Amino acid sequence: MDRLVHGTAADGTIRLISAVTTDTVIEAVRRHETAPTASAALGRMLTGAALLGASLKEFDRLTVRIDADGPVGGIIVESNNLGHVRGYVRNPTAEVPPKPDGKFDVSGIVGGGMFHVLRESGFELGLHREPYIGSVPITSGEIAEDFAFYLAKSEQIPSAVMLGVLLQNTEPFVTASGGVMIQMMPGVNDHIVTMIEDTVAHAPHLTSVIKEGATPEDLLRLVLGVIDFEILDEKDVAFKCTCSIERAATMIAALGKDEVASMKAEDNGAVMNCGFCNETYDLDEAQLDSILLGLANN
Repeated sequence: MDRLVHGTAADGTIRLISAVTTDTVIEAVRRHETAPTASAALGRMLTGAALLGASLKEFDRLTVRIDADGPVGGIIVESNNLGHVRGYVRNPTAEVPPKPDGKFDVSGIVGGGMFHVLRESGFELGLHREPYIGSVPITSGEIAEDFAFYLAKSEQIPSAVMLGVLLQNTEPFVTASGGVMIQMMPGVNDHIVTMIEDTVAHAPHLTSVIKEGATPEDLLRLVLGVIDFEILDEKDVAFKCTCSIERAATMIAALGKDEVASMKAEDNGAVMNCGFCNETYDLDEAQLDSILLGLANN
């Protein structure tokens, strides 16, 4: 089971979030059948959303969206305070050649555009309060840098963000995935910041140590070096969608009596596909009759 830890260092002036998300990304890639570079991009986005959503309150929802002009066409992911994430890329089969060093060209598949973050308070309770929306231009397309740029510009939190996805040519394709987010809070000592920057610059790739069994705590030790830290909270992380056959029926009912009757007469049923998890729901004539009955009674 994937895990995320949330902690602090330097007397609370540094906020730390770290996660291993290998199984989560394996499930996303399996569901969407994404091409390799698209898989790397989606995995980084899911991991970043899990890290950014670590401090969400109960019933809140975080949506991170990239609207871009690259081959992938855009990426949308969601997370909540339970560690659940879901998401998709608009063009799962998109692919670009690797970089000269052989690494996946995530920036090439993303391209330029905008990076959006939407925070909704009390969403799961149906409160629908005015959401917080922050938007910044895509600064690199490598995704980790885009999360850091968003935090610095939109939330005024200087941050270091590291995200990685390691792939192979055979199933389950994803061999390691994870990330670390280090946020510098007001009052942080400049010397501590310099120490962290130097340690991060010389640290091995996160995925190389995750592949060898590293935990979220190990990732923090890797990027903090000799700096002590305290873990405040931990949670499991998983790809988990909120769709269901009941929600599919509700969406079909929203089309109205005439449209539902047409589906029954012409198609002998209805099919709904969830973009976030690629699950398909088949509703037969009897289920459409039930929907029509409900519409008639309203």
